Amino acid sequence: MRGTTIIAVRHNGSVAMGGDGQVSIGNTIMKHSANKVRRMYGDKVIGGFAGATADAFSLFARFEEKLEKFQGNLPRSAVELAKDWRTDKLLRRLEAMLIVADKDHSFLISGNGDVIEADDGILAIGSGGMFAQSAAKALLKHSQLNARAIVEESMDIAQSVCVFTNSNLTIEEL
Repeated sequence: MRGTTIIAVRHNGSVAMGGDGQVSIGNTIMKHSANKVRRMYGDKVIGGFAGATADAFSLFARFEEKLEKFQGNLPRSAVELAKDWRTDKLLRRLEAMLIVADKDHSFLISGNGDVIEADDGILAIGSGGMFAQSAAKALLKHSQLNARAIVEESMDIAQSVCVFTNSNLTIEEL
């Protein structure tokens, strides 16, 4: 997915997720202040998206339905969304990826049926995702920063090298 950076970091009992605000179409910046990270299910779950905006909103709506149906059970909701996404003819065409997290779990969900929980507590998607993930891994290993500070620093590094990522951040923390 091109056009954004989303990162989630789980560290010392908390989880933080951040995303930049840039919306690009091709090589043109269309907006600087989009919000790609949001709270769900009574502020107990946070989610972020990379990809086509309309597709991401459709996926968020479906995911929130799953959270309601399974009473906030994040692993079950993530698996059920991935199953629907992979098998439903309309959903299968959506071009986006999601990261979702609660107090206990963080998952990357894709249209390929992937539901991935990272061993090190760091998940990232989007064009700047690998830059942010690499920075977060180093910061986690060599600093005493908390999850939110690691997200902030990682996003700062990603926006300095990825032309599809800006410094207008939205960060949510549980």
